[in-house]
Amino acid sequence: MEQALPRIHAAGLGIAAISYDSEAVLRQFSARAGITFPLLSDHDSAVIRRYGILNGTVDQGTPFYGIPYPGTYILNPSGVVVSKYFEDDFRVRDTAASILLRQFGVEPPTHETSSGKHLALTTAVSDREVRPGQRITFSVDVAPGPRIHVYAPGVHDYIPIAFTLDPSKAFAADPVVYPPARTLNLAAIHESVPVYNAPFRLVATLTLANAATLEPLLDAQRNVTLEAKFRYQACDDRECFLPETLPLRFTLHVLPFDRQRVSEDIQRKGPALW
Repeated sequence: MEQALPRIHAAGLGIAAISYDSEAVLRQFSARAGITFPLLSDHDSAVIRRYGILNGTVDQGTPFYGIPYPGTYILNPSGVVVSKYFEDDFRVRDTAASILLRQFGVEPPTHETSSGKHLALTTAVSDREVRPGQRITFSVDVAPGPRIHVYAPGVHDYIPIAFTLDPSKAFAADPVVYPPARTLNLAAIHESVPVYNAPFRLVATLTLANAATLEPLLDAQRNVTLEAKFRYQACDDRECFLPETLPLRFTLHVLPFDRQRVSEDIQRKGPALW
């Protein structure tokens, strides 16, 4: 969240985090980690309970009782919740940059471009530095050439566009989100087909595997490379061209978890934050 803070503010947004940890624990953690946005202490989990997100699977006899199912609420300027990002597994988290991309269209800072015979691609990933269990998002911006259209998913008798990540134990992928298509009327053959004939964006979100699964897949620099493909068939006003498949690569740097405990004297004042 701290890494994404400049883009959060640039989008006219604010951010605050609520935790069941004590003020002392949060103060030490924020100082050590360089957190500059507000960390709010809900030490008795009253707010967590009011929102109905108390993790009831935690034994009441442990120091971790009182934690919520972690997630993110998006509020409008009137304080009304307009969207939320939660997962059943407490080890899975949407990154702030992924939410910025999916919810607000805020592009990642780094892009890569590639060109096909009849279109250009600009690809980006919400997070280049990741941790196990995080949910990150890819964007694929497609710019068809002049007078070129490509077919949208759902078309019959033609080859639609497709963005696919090669299978890997490193992640589990959500279905790709495609924008609404335009209807093209082919008068000569009495057909109407869904197409894209102007720049558009695809969005793909994936969940990284847990640490035990991910660690053996990393190289010496703790990087993992994901392979993907973009397939399409382009047509102009007179003819359709041979299908083309463009290979894509995304390299992610996997960080270890922060497992440093707070000092023992602070732990006595409240639950420990890992």
